[in-house]
Order: sequence, then C-alpha cells, then structure tokens
Amino acid sequence: MNHDPDCIFCKIISGAIPSRKVYEDDEVFAFHDIHPWAPVHFLLVPKTHIPSMAQAGPGHAPLLGRMMVLAPLLAAEQGCRPYPEGGFRILVNTGGDGGQEVHHLHLHVIGGPRPWLKG
Repeated sequence: MNHDPDCIFCKIISGAIPSRKVYEDDEVFAFHDIHPWAPVHFLLVPKTHIPSMAQAGPGHAPLLGRMMVLAPLLAAEQGCRPYPEGGFRILVNTGGDGGQEVHHLHLHVIGGPRPWLKG
C-alpha cells in the first residue's frame, strides 16, 4: 500500500498516532473526528494514501464504492437514527477551495439529532 510518511492520517492508520477507532479492514480505516460537528462524526479513509478526490482514478472505483456502502452501516452502529427520519451526511472536501485540511482522501460521516455545531 502507498503511504506518505508525513501524512497525519497515514500515521493514524499505522498506529503511530492514537485514534478512537470505529472500524478497520484490509483497505479502510475509520476513526472519530477529534473536533466533531455533530453527535456522530467519524472519518472513513482508505489505507492507501490518495491525496484527494481529485487524484482518484478508475482503479479506485471499487475501493470508493466499498467506502460509500460501508458509511451507512457504520453510521447506524455509531448511533445515527434510521432513514427517513434520521440519517447522516457524507462530506468529502477536495483541495484548498473545497476546505480540505488533511491531504489524504477521507469521508466525513456526520449525523445524529440536530442542531449540529456546523452544517
């Protein structure tokens, strides 16, 4: 797998920086956001270092599809109420204009009863 030794998310995935893990398998790692916007707020990241959605290519489609299918399962496990009354938001920031702060592709999965801090 491709890793960036200077990337904070690569360090979290490797265990060099502690996190509150939500889920892990061979390709994906999920952990709670350290500054949550809502009662449920975790990040779902590929273990392979992909800097942003702008660098995702056709070869990443199966991985990204798995992440999108996994997000609602983890959201429910973390306490999001069921659709349609409940739900969650999936947010992917890309680049500076998109608000991306850590340059390792990640999905914010955000939910829980409103009002939320942001969004």
